[in-house]
Amino acid sequence: MRVVVLKFGGSSVANPEKILRVAEKVVATRKKGYDVVVVVSAMGDTTDNLLSLAKTVNPNPHRRELDMLLSVGERISMALLSMAIAKLGYDAISLTGSQSGIITNDSHNNARIIEIRPYRIQDELERGKIVIVAGYQGVSYRKEITTLGRGGSDTTAVALAAALDAQYCEIYSDVDGVYSADPRVVENAEKLEHISYQSMQEYAEAGAKVLNSQAVEFAKKKGIAIYCKSTFSDGSGTVIDKFLSQKKTDIIGVTYEEKIILLQKRFELYKDVQALFEILDAYRIVGKQIRFENDGSGYFLSLAFSDENIYDFGNFKKLINERFGGSVTIREDTGTVSLIGDGINQDYSNMRNMLDILNANNVTLVGITTSSFRISAIIPALQVKETVRSLHKFFIEERK
Repeated sequence: MRVVVLKFGGSSVANPEKILRVAEKVVATRKKGYDVVVVVSAMGDTTDNLLSLAKTVNPNPHRRELDMLLSVGERISMALLSMAIAKLGYDAISLTGSQSGIITNDSHNNARIIEIRPYRIQDELERGKIVIVAGYQGVSYRKEITTLGRGGSDTTAVALAAALDAQYCEIYSDVDGVYSADPRVVENAEKLEHISYQSMQEYAEAGAKVLNSQAVEFAKKKGIAIYCKSTFSDGSGTVIDKFLSQKKTDIIGVTYEEKIILLQKRFELYKDVQALFEILDAYRIVGKQIRFENDGSGYFLSLAFSDENIYDFGNFKKLINERFGGSVTIREDTGTVSLIGDGINQDYSNMRNMLDILNANNVTLVGITTSSFRISAIIPALQVKETVRSLHKFFIEERK
């Protein structure tokens, strides 16, 4: 089989007219001779609306029940798209994540895919059908419905492409590719024609909303090219694959997170460090940036994490304060700005220039972390967007 996987985000299927347009794109791909698997997100703001509905009933809903509720959104989209394709004269069938063989761990609201058994999908493709799969969801090894967290439909699509040995995977949204910065923040943001798996994964981890980082991880492992395109135009989009730029210190973009949580604590005893990590695990809080030091007189921990997938943050803070007597600092007024690129830290010039720009604009630096493809600065949340514009102007616009 020559399989391709197409994924359409919530804005692409936000109403019946857009769903019909998506159906036409799907059929056009089928006419090229491919077996087509389509992954869909929930319509428009459906997931946010369902979450708000849940919180009107219970401000801290149980994670399992929340997954049962939120998984409904994608089921609506998949059924409607299947109907629209049938209207165009093609056979289609819609499948939930569990029916598609998407097996996850048992972490409700932020599960990770551990295996895909796509036998039902393969059977339906052999019968000549277009298969529509609900994104963002799977089933745990305990037979519980799970959801994959924000951007989980991307992960569904690329993981299926890997499991089916697809020719390629196309991710459709309301933007026509990956940009050098958020176009809503930076007027002169430039569309990238090409980006490596490594840089794209760092981009996503550092806050870019265009593609989920776990999705890029699946693509990198299997060598599957991802094409990020717009549902509403016919542009070439951005290609994500193993490409690495030829420049040694090539910065391709600036991204940000406007709000992160910063937790800091100095410990005298290692058992207290262990106790804190146990609480973090209990609340399934994944650190984005971690600094841990032993200076001879004790231990210092600084942990930055996103607020997007935190469950019951109020009780988390209460437990932390009770366990450590109010000695843990939890800041909610910080964000991050990040430079992304291949070989970004092969010398210190990019770091120096970034710090110079922060200093010249009176930006308070809280902390900084690096990887082979990223430099991230923690700064006050209120200064994030203006700092993104300043960094983009220096590193992207003035280096043309």
